[in-house]
Amino acid sequence: MAIHKTAVIENGAVLKEPLIISQNCFVASHAYLRGGVFLDEGVRIGPGSEIKSSIIGHHAAMAHFNFIGDSIIGAYVNFEAGALIANHYNERPDKTIWAQVNGISTNTGSIKFGALVGDNSKIGANAVLSPGTILSSGSVVKRLELIEQNN
Repeated sequence: MAIHKTAVIENGAVLKEPLIISQNCFVASHAYLRGGVFLDEGVRIGPGSEIKSSIIGHHAAMAHFNFIGDSIIGAYVNFEAGALIANHYNERPDKTIWAQVNGISTNTGSIKFGALVGDNSKIGANAVLSPGTILSSGSVVKRLELIEQNN
């Protein structure tokens, strides 16, 4: 576990290795970071948020009650309260996750894969990104919106 001396970790946050928290990050009370997490410079993780096996780009922010799993989040991305990245298809008999790039679906070979979210994207409150979602830079997902790129 590596936590930069300028990072602020509030009481009640749960941090499990492996974990790297860079300079000027903020992790709020009752946040849960596990399974291999990298927070780049200036990342803000709100109360009650869970980050699992993910890379979070610099100056990204997760408000509160977010779940980010098995994902790569770009720089200056903002998740409003309650926005989630689903990383598993519980409801399907075939759990394999496919991702779509330029209209072409590709089998990821994984049953745990969240999203790739481009720099400067905005994810609205209570939005859900389905497994395998890929958002280009500057994407905007409205509040309560479901992004389902693969059926």
